[in-house]
Amino acid sequence: MSREDIERGGGVKSRGNSNNNNSSSNSNGYLSTPTYLIEDAEAHYWTSWLVPMFVVANVVVFIVVMRINNCPKHLHTRFEGKCVARFLGRFSFEPLKDNPLFGPSSATLERLGALEWTKVVHKHQGWRLISCMWLHAGIIHLLANMLSLVFIGIRLEQQFGFVRIGIVYLLSGFGGAVLSSLFIRNSISVGASGALFGLLGAMLSELITNWSIYTNRTAALLTLLVITAINLAIGILPHVDNFAHIGGFLSGFLLGFVLLPRSQYGWQGRRNLPSDVGFKSKFKAYQYALWLVSVALLIVGFTVALVMLFKGKNGNDHCHWCHYLSCVPTSRWKCNENNL
Repeated sequence: MSREDIERGGGVKSRGNSNNNNSSSNSNGYLSTPTYLIEDAEAHYWTSWLVPMFVVANVVVFIVVMRINNCPKHLHTRFEGKCVARFLGRFSFEPLKDNPLFGPSSATLERLGALEWTKVVHKHQGWRLISCMWLHAGIIHLLANMLSLVFIGIRLEQQFGFVRIGIVYLLSGFGGAVLSSLFIRNSISVGASGALFGLLGAMLSELITNWSIYTNRTAALLTLLVITAINLAIGILPHVDNFAHIGGFLSGFLLGFVLLPRSQYGWQGRRNLPSDVGFKSKFKAYQYALWLVSVALLIVGFTVALVMLFKGKNGNDHCHWCHYLSCVPTSRWKCNENNL
């Protein structure tokens, strides 16, 4: 369930990801999520339908974006070149020098809701904090994110239901967009990877808060930590919106403590137990403690971040080294370049 970042060209910061099973890598080159077994025989499993709907929605949005882009008629590019796959007509892709991910132009993405600081803050288009997670820079970007969503999201939805996983996904995507806007001002950003990193963070916190009901939990924890570290490290490459990843991961991590704790083993069947055997509480004391701390941090974090954002504050002014979290300059690239 790890997540590699895939970028788009032409100044858009795209967000990507990946996943699978155990600590191996799949055919897409993505690291996979660890497997660990639940000892609770009372666990209930839902049928996953929301995650597939999210996938369908993202695909439909991409098709609509490509139709509106209409490369043959409106060649939004500063490079010389012809549209790619011209046999697709108005659905053909921008020249690869403009967008190597086989997708629309930066201008089209910006017009349709990509995250852009000036428009969010000065033109009062806060809706972009939501819309950006449904846009993708190209078909490669879209496929990578949707494959990751299927592998990560379906498993979580089966275990915890569509309401809780839907909340984690949407709020994590929103949290990633907010943090991205606080630190990135000179380029636009699109993609669902903030939400996907949120699901990864929720898996980690869910494992921690439900520690006692899992087998081989130590190995699972170490694997999740390694996967998270690798994917965040990938985010320091140029043109990757690592702030969206970090914001999504932190949001999902805290939301996991709030929404995904499991009741103590035997709680469901407590009515069938003898009267002298019972449970004082549905959850353990440390689960309540983690719940309270996480709720407080979520409220304070979102409030402070949104106030700073809409007051036009620049996060880099308050954290002079934070820009290295998204890009580390080397002799091979500069972090202020926008093209891939």
